[in-house]
Amino acid sequence: MSTDTKLQKEAMHVLKLTSRTFYIPIKMLNPTLRKTVGSAYLCMRAIDEIEDHEKLQSETKQHLLRSTSKLLQTEFDDAAYRQLLKPYENLLPEVTLRLGDWLSVCPEGIIDKVKESTSIMADGMARWVEKDWVVKTREDLDDYTYYVAGLVGVMLSDIWQAYDGTTTDRDLAIGYGRGLQAVNMLRNQDEDADRGVRFLPDGWDRNDMFAYAAANLNKADEYIESIATKNILLFCKIPLALAKRTLNTLQSGNEKMSRAEVESTVAAIVNEQ
Repeated sequence: MSTDTKLQKEAMHVLKLTSRTFYIPIKMLNPTLRKTVGSAYLCMRAIDEIEDHEKLQSETKQHLLRSTSKLLQTEFDDAAYRQLLKPYENLLPEVTLRLGDWLSVCPEGIIDKVKESTSIMADGMARWVEKDWVVKTREDLDDYTYYVAGLVGVMLSDIWQAYDGTTTDRDLAIGYGRGLQAVNMLRNQDEDADRGVRFLPDGWDRNDMFAYAAANLNKADEYIESIATKNILLFCKIPLALAKRTLNTLQSGNEKMSRAEVESTVAAIVNEQ
């Protein structure tokens, strides 16, 4: 087995451990897109795990995120990255420690865009760590969700463009990411509160966040209307359908979808194609 093939298999394995929501649709992509989207998603997840880490101090997170952002702005120096993480390697997950591997399997034609979006994300996350995630206004919420999720939408749009010329609206792509993130915020509200974080702007209640999520998921509906490539369309529809159903589940007072509900939602979309 070639090193590249081995790394791709390992990337899919880490992806499965890291995010069931994205593993399912990524696995359904054709080999070229699967390799591209899988590696790109893992790059962003590597950064996300630093921001979310429960045991790292705020100053440490800021240092790691800003330093990684800088490393991504040039030819990526994996040795320098590993040296940066060395004092914390026993705390950080595999997906973060192996950022260099995920970049190495990312196709040449798109890697610069992936690095650019991931670098912007890391720098934005560092600023929000510095602010202690204090969200006071709708603009704050928009800013935070842009960095942690909207940029995923931007990166995916870059990938579709590079793959077959599929052109999508950047603002709608950001809305798609924001919608998924808002659903996650609603689902994780109690856990966030336990660590002293509240993503609701001043004067908002949970219903306002439901409305924010729904409005952004409507943008996601608009986003996919411009996609004709079936494989890309299938990929985009699955997380959106799961997010909508999760939103309904939460509004009904339940905590999360059952595995059977997830499977039936995915099956319904696959059967539509």
